[in-house]
Amino acid sequence: MICKESFFRIIRKPHSSEKASSLVNKNNTIVLKVAKNANKKDIFLAIEKIFEVKIKRINTLIVKGKIKKKNKNHGENWKKAYITLQKGQNVNFINGSE
Repeated sequence: MICKESFFRIIRKPHSSEKASSLVNKNNTIVLKVAKNANKKDIFLAIEKIFEVKIKRINTLIVKGKIKKKNKNHGENWKKAYITLQKGQNVNFINGSE
């Protein structure tokens, strides 16, 4: 059994963008930034335990970090998860910026 503390290490924060907010309204899909080493099964368990919702589908992708021209440094890569909830389920986040 995975402890609840490890669930909070998997889920970093909600991702707010224009596309993410439209997905919430249209498809009942939330977008989260998650740990890079987390797989779909870990994300599934964490979301169900923390938010107590039923999940229909999870899609994940790795977003490549941007190159900063001044120092020629790369931003860090991060993982994004699109979580589609079943009908009648919703997750309310506090509105705010990242």
